[in-house]
Amino acid sequence: MRTEHDLRHHGDAEVRDDGSALVDLAVNVRADTPPAWLRERIAGSLGSLAAYPDGRAARAAVAARHGLPVERVLLTSGAAEAFVLLARALKVRRPAVVHPQFTEPEAALRDAGHTVDRVLLREEDGFRLDPAAVPEDADLVVIGNPTNPTSVLHPAASIAQLARPGRTLVVDEAFMDAVPGEREALAERTDVPGLVVLRSLTKTWGLAGLRIGYVLSAPETIAELERAQPLWPVSTPALAAAEACMDPQALAEAAHAAHRIAADRAHLITGLAKFASAGLRVTQPAEGPFVLIRLPRATAVRRHLRDLGFAVRRGDTFPGLGEEWLRLAVRDRGTVNTFLQALDRALRLASSPGR
Repeated sequence: MRTEHDLRHHGDAEVRDDGSALVDLAVNVRADTPPAWLRERIAGSLGSLAAYPDGRAARAAVAARHGLPVERVLLTSGAAEAFVLLARALKVRRPAVVHPQFTEPEAALRDAGHTVDRVLLREEDGFRLDPAAVPEDADLVVIGNPTNPTSVLHPAASIAQLARPGRTLVVDEAFMDAVPGEREALAERTDVPGLVVLRSLTKTWGLAGLRIGYVLSAPETIAELERAQPLWPVSTPALAAAEACMDPQALAEAAHAAHRIAADRAHLITGLAKFASAGLRVTQPAEGPFVLIRLPRATAVRRHLRDLGFAVRRGDTFPGLGEEWLRLAVRDRGTVNTFLQALDRALRLASSPGR
């Protein structure tokens, strides 16, 4: 089924091939990861590659981290695999996806033959969730929190209002560990009927190339998804990484990183505010490790930024957004300062006659 948006376009496309030398503000993976201690844990697992992967220790570590029984945990080859499992394994009649958000859930559902309802949140409402906008008879609802690309953090109570008997409520919390205190998280809730929470270790720990994530849900849902997985879906190095990232020291490091991201994001937003006279607007409050901006001639600005050495994420592939939107990953202050200088130049070039 064709759609008007390229649901398979992701930020990594901006930094492939001729974009590999660009400063990357297109991909939402922290640039200074994985840390040395994590690389060492992963490397230490390589001596076990002759044996088939055994995920029991990693699964137990994830369960302990969230205070849940292991029966409520499923390890996946990245959070993206979970979207495919949900689309293929669950008996779904009317799925609905809350947009703008990560496009893989809808793509996976469409690939599995489903017709997908889109619930489009509005810019004038700050892209905040209105539970009443979700069709009452939707039996699967997908929402991100904090949402990619808007960086909106929805109240947990508002999301929980979406739960219904007979409905699967999927909450993508891939970026929740970048929120200080993980406020508004639903990962450890067992009282919300039909709740499925997805987490990723890709973003905070820089493991996009290793592919590791997990699902938290009721045991019967976990069992259904597990039956749809191939044998040994998660590699031994990925299992080692998952177990290591659940250590108390790792969790403390992630918590510290979340506060640093918040400070760096505030610095970026302050810098972007200086371009308000050029028509640039930032979606606020932003709570994720990225910000969504709207500006005139965004396509031309993005092109000029590439010429000046910076990659940013186009926004027109997200349902609910258009060509005037760009997503910027939060980076350290030095990188942000250099980027803001380039943005100033790109805006001037884009507004020049004949450009």
